[in-house]
Amino acid sequence: MDATTTTLAGDLGFPEGPRWHEGRLVFSDFHDRRVRSLTPDGDLATVLDLDDAPSGLGWTPEGTLLVVAMTRRVLLEVTGAGPVVRADLTGLTRSRANDMVVDAAGRAYVGSFGFDLVGGAPVEPTGLVRVDPDGTASVVADDLRFPNGMALTDDGRTLVVAETYGARLTAFDVAGDGSLSGRRVFAGTPGLAPDGICLDAEGHVWFATARTAEVLRVREGGEVTGRVAVGSGSLSYACTLGGADGRTLFVCTAPTWAEGGPRAGRIEVATVDVPRAGL
Repeated sequence: MDATTTTLAGDLGFPEGPRWHEGRLVFSDFHDRRVRSLTPDGDLATVLDLDDAPSGLGWTPEGTLLVVAMTRRVLLEVTGAGPVVRADLTGLTRSRANDMVVDAAGRAYVGSFGFDLVGGAPVEPTGLVRVDPDGTASVVADDLRFPNGMALTDDGRTLVVAETYGARLTAFDVAGDGSLSGRRVFAGTPGLAPDGICLDAEGHVWFATARTAEVLRVREGGEVTGRVAVGSGSLSYACTLGGADGRTLFVCTAPTWAEGGPRAGRIEVATVDVPRAGL
């Protein structure tokens, strides 16, 4: 399954949080403060301009776009009149809010940095916040080291979370009410910093490594079962599967996550063998 990506779109600030939705890729551009969309043939468009850096994206069962605003630490819902606050996360998070996954019932699971990464503060654990459809927010897991990319299995009963500074993928059982239990290590990733993730139809997880120019596929237990090299040589920060047959791996890449670095964000693509699954 080894392959090398080619560039589909360039000249981006810092692309993150990619989602395949209704025949196109939708992703956040942190530094440009914009949610963008990209068609498989490379047509780039703006979905939403914000006064904040957007991060995690998702949709409710009714089709409403939800967006995490990082520095304000709020979950926004995009209405016909523009974005409005669905939930204020400031009382449940420290530092920036980050990635998110939305389940089939419209519940959003949102991670956060937990410490001042930009300012160089030491790593501190933080929690995972669940926002219910009525806007009620609560902490549903704690002691996570930079919870980042997340994915839910098709049946909605397992949540996998990338702990970037924990060097592991962590899994939880999800109850019918959205509560989490049965915490366990899905896969250790020694020496790597797992960032954005996605699931495939064999139950394996693709994860962006954040420190190397590659994306890796692992099965539960940690065995590496696939590798896609980043053709541009940049670092990988997020990935998702999509395309007409679900076998296009979209990878968000950049030389660095730091604002003020070279403007060289890209969406790169490769074809893989096993199609997408889950949320």
